[in-house]
Amino acid sequence: MRSVTPLPAPSPSALRGLGRILPGLGLCAGISAIAFALEHLEAFATGRAWLEALVLAILIGTAVRTIWTPSEMWRAGIAFSAKTVLEIAIVLLGASLNVAMIIAAGPALIAGIAAVVSVALVVSFLLGRALGLPKRMAVLVACGNSICGNSAIAAVAPVIGADGKDVAASIAFTAVLGVLVVLGLPLLVPLLSLSETQYGVLAGLTVYAVPQVLAATAPVAAASVQIGTLVKLVRVLMLGPVVLALSVLGHRLRDDVGATGTGGVKPASQRVAFNKLVPWFIIAFLGMAALRTHGFIPEVALAPIATTATILTIISMAALGLGVDIRVVARAGGRVTAAVTLSLLALAAVSLGLIRVLGVS
Repeated sequence: MRSVTPLPAPSPSALRGLGRILPGLGLCAGISAIAFALEHLEAFATGRAWLEALVLAILIGTAVRTIWTPSEMWRAGIAFSAKTVLEIAIVLLGASLNVAMIIAAGPALIAGIAAVVSVALVVSFLLGRALGLPKRMAVLVACGNSICGNSAIAAVAPVIGADGKDVAASIAFTAVLGVLVVLGLPLLVPLLSLSETQYGVLAGLTVYAVPQVLAATAPVAAASVQIGTLVKLVRVLMLGPVVLALSVLGHRLRDDVGATGTGGVKPASQRVAFNKLVPWFIIAFLGMAALRTHGFIPEVALAPIATTATILTIISMAALGLGVDIRVVARAGGRVTAAVTLSLLALAAVSLGLIRVLGVS
């Protein structure tokens, strides 16, 4: 009789790592379960879910974070949910996207997205400078608003020599405003008589992060989700060229009299790794889309994959809410608040202009 080789036991370090993330992951899953329950309760009471579980998870997480600051025990799992769980969800979302959509979008839309990002960067930077922000802070705000929020800020900061205080302030604002945009953007559909495709393009061009695009478009239509995700991913890919350009111009920012770090010491710039410019999950997302397009993913598997992606996205939305402290806005300076808000409004205006120019219907 042949002997069976037992599977190796998990290493102590792996068990410790799992133990670190379980509390926070469980908290995010619990908030997601409440969000699902409230969505079903809405549908039962009123005939439809006015607030999707994606949005409810953000609101509940934000409410919890406002009245309670998670201790160290919870933070690893919350961070894991906000990053790794989200990245897995985005990869799975690729199975719902047919590459033919990218081809059908045509070079005009892709060139338009690049133009919108470029114009928004310049306008946002000039607004920040006009309001008295230091050059580095103005660059962080411009990149965060125009490209992809926290990811852009984190990638640009070492290149321009930004200090921790500027980075923290910029990220805090994108977190708070990101939630407000997700909640308020769908209201523009009836106000501006936007079609599902037009709204998807607008959301992809204005919302900060990929999961927030999902949260902003899911209440409108599946078509809005698909086109919004596509536009957003093209926008994210602009991060690479922007960071490369800033690495060439970075010495001017570091030599600026207002570009000294804490204690008057000028922070040194650093090179950014390739995987920071093109995150692995974007490549994997496009790979999943290619597999779907060429028929390598069975039709029977598409629904379970989509359901799994939705659940994981809602868990990451709960983590996003847990990272938002509304009180940050109250403690911030008026110039920073005005710069970020006006920059975002400028981006929305330019995006609507692109939709009209291209005749998106």
